[in-house]
Amino acid sequence: MTAPLEVINRPGLEGVIAAETRLSKPNGQIGELFIAGFRLENIAPYASFEEMVYLLWNDALPTKAQLTAFSTELAANRELPPIAYDILRAAAEKKLPVMDALRMAAGTLNLLVEDDNAQAAAKVAVASFPTIVAAYWRLLNGQEPITPRTDLSHAANYLYMLDGEVPSGERTRALEIYLNTVVDHGFNASTFTARIIVSTQSDVIAAVVGAIGALKGPLHGGAPGPALDMVFEIGTPERAEPVIRAKLEAGERLMGFGHRVYKVRDPRADVLNTAAEAFFVGERAEFYQLVRHVEQVALDLLEEYKPGRKLQTNVEFYTALILHGIGLPTDLFSPTFAVSRVGGWTAHVLEHMQSGRIIRPLAQYTGRNDREWVLLGER
Repeated sequence: MTAPLEVINRPGLEGVIAAETRLSKPNGQIGELFIAGFRLENIAPYASFEEMVYLLWNDALPTKAQLTAFSTELAANRELPPIAYDILRAAAEKKLPVMDALRMAAGTLNLLVEDDNAQAAAKVAVASFPTIVAAYWRLLNGQEPITPRTDLSHAANYLYMLDGEVPSGERTRALEIYLNTVVDHGFNASTFTARIIVSTQSDVIAAVVGAIGALKGPLHGGAPGPALDMVFEIGTPERAEPVIRAKLEAGERLMGFGHRVYKVRDPRADVLNTAAEAFFVGERAEFYQLVRHVEQVALDLLEEYKPGRKLQTNVEFYTALILHGIGLPTDLFSPTFAVSRVGGWTAHVLEHMQSGRIIRPLAQYTGRNDREWVLLGER
């Protein structure tokens, strides 16, 4: 005889395990993040983005030959179907947000997939996202899209398609470390959305499009731009304390601090801080030092105004610094996050396809149950 199902009511599914995964393990109590068995700090600063995606999909680091073949396949799938460009042009005329344009164009990617092949669709999605974002950004700014190059790495090609210049090794590596750092992070809202969609035996592209929709929401997509806006507002080290104190006195939230998962410092912030320190050298070093000073003042004042809340620096703070440093405008911060996270989304989709279990939670009904039908003329 089957035992009755234990029903747990936890709004937001907080603390509920919905599935098993080998892909990533964030531990918010001690500030750890494992990606496919590697500590984040032991892989993100060293791997290429192509290696990170290969690892997530295959549960192993590629050999040199495997990496060459995988990178070549991704590069060969960078071009978009013609209708995608039509959609992007129409979106640009309306000046729609970049995330909306990405979602709309991503829906056309099934045109590039033969026989509903999940692996092929995953490659198309990962390869195409930079092309979509870069093409739309140029159209939005009155410029024509730049054809992707197959001789550049994933990160370098993205930067090239944005401005037509082959990026320096410094810019490319800074972006690549960022892409590696945020590629996957447990069952966040967009990843869970993708898994829910594919659990119905839908397809990879449908799952990815749904994930974009979830990421667009500010409660998940975050606000890396405003995190840096505060630094610009402060401007000089001596203004940090009075400006931040005034914000806290007014009840304002400090962007770039606090995270639902991490009760200690976000390990992704540490990885990006190290990358930023290496990037912001020479004339750029002064701005980096200002950012570090603002961070420390903010942490001290948060402890003063919100004792016991354990509000630590999160990934958004150093995301803003890195992406600003390599020359991306704030409107591209969240879309660039998607350029990375699609590697994680597709990995979760491929993983969930192996289990075949539909995700179907319950809901706690709070409505009435005593109503009777009343004819229209008697209401």
